[in-house]
Amino acid sequence: MTQLMMKQSQFLTELQTKGLRLKSADQVHVSRRGGAGPSDHQAITVDGTTLMVPIYTQTAWASPFSLSDDVQNEDVQKQGATLLSNNIPLADVTFAKDPEFYNLTTADGIPYSHIATLHSTDVLATTVLQTCIRYESRRKACQFCSIGQSLRAGRTIAHKTPEQLAEVAKAAVELDGIKHIVMTTGTPAGADRGAKVMCESAQGIKAVVDVPIQGQCEPPKDPVWYQRMKDAGIDALGMHLEVITPELRKAITPGKSEVSLDEYYQAFEDAVAVFGRGQVSTYILAGLGDTEKTIIDTCQKLIGMGVYPFVVPFVPISGTPLEDRPAPTSEFMEAVLRPLAQELVNLDMTSDKVKAGCVRCGACSSLSRFEKEAEDERQIA
Repeated sequence: MTQLMMKQSQFLTELQTKGLRLKSADQVHVSRRGGAGPSDHQAITVDGTTLMVPIYTQTAWASPFSLSDDVQNEDVQKQGATLLSNNIPLADVTFAKDPEFYNLTTADGIPYSHIATLHSTDVLATTVLQTCIRYESRRKACQFCSIGQSLRAGRTIAHKTPEQLAEVAKAAVELDGIKHIVMTTGTPAGADRGAKVMCESAQGIKAVVDVPIQGQCEPPKDPVWYQRMKDAGIDALGMHLEVITPELRKAITPGKSEVSLDEYYQAFEDAVAVFGRGQVSTYILAGLGDTEKTIIDTCQKLIGMGVYPFVVPFVPISGTPLEDRPAPTSEFMEAVLRPLAQELVNLDMTSDKVKAGCVRCGACSSLSRFEKEAEDERQIA
């Protein structure tokens, strides 16, 4: 089947798993390289859907997808470009340009882009603590994590204060139309596991601008933190499993695996009771060894609890222990995402109902496109 004959969900899944091969370093403006969040990606808008597409991976270097030869970064930002598949024109695409708030600095001289960055087209993202007790230990670090890379490169600061976050958030909303905010954090050495800094940061932002916020942290030991985060202004919460199978958790996320699956499931139950059904989510990285059945069965359990399972394709990041691990195939992703989307539609827990964060943005996975197609098919039936 050619790309032109595919449903958009299939096409976007293939583009995201295979990546985009650059013919010249000047062709795109790289929005993310190294660091926390979607790294080594470029935000690309195709037919109205924005997707984070890998461009600095071994898979991308061999990808059939590329841009027309004469395209430069300036051209893409102004009038778009043509996406090619094996040199055959396939679709018109546009890339996000640098937001206006990137031109500003704080009173003490810190660039706003070192405090928060634009993800996709209307999402402000920040890693409040750019350090992590897991990352600092080679034995306990998540094998795919690059949270320290952007800090070492001088592209960010170790701790963003509530005042700094509030200043940047206000500017991003007023200058660039930011619609919601994602706040994540490295895990600190405390029983709250990042919940405390989420509260402080949300309070600072909500004091100056009314914008939905998703907080992301490991499950705090005391469930009282869920209500505290909610009261502080966090509208949605992410607690990320990433890997499911116990043996894989120990090998790939050795530090995080010390927080057992049972603890995670209890945390999900406690958090849903506070934030509501569909406003609690978890990342699952497909392609790290969990089987299709394991992922689908786990997702069904999570949905039944009111937790949105955000399944995304694993992207190997340069400089990490898993930098040479290939991305999952598009066939694997479709086999997981299509039934998952159907289940989410059936239970009325789709991504468009999430108030803020990665799931609402949706650019790191084609799952929301599968949801839309499942919705369309249900209406026709």
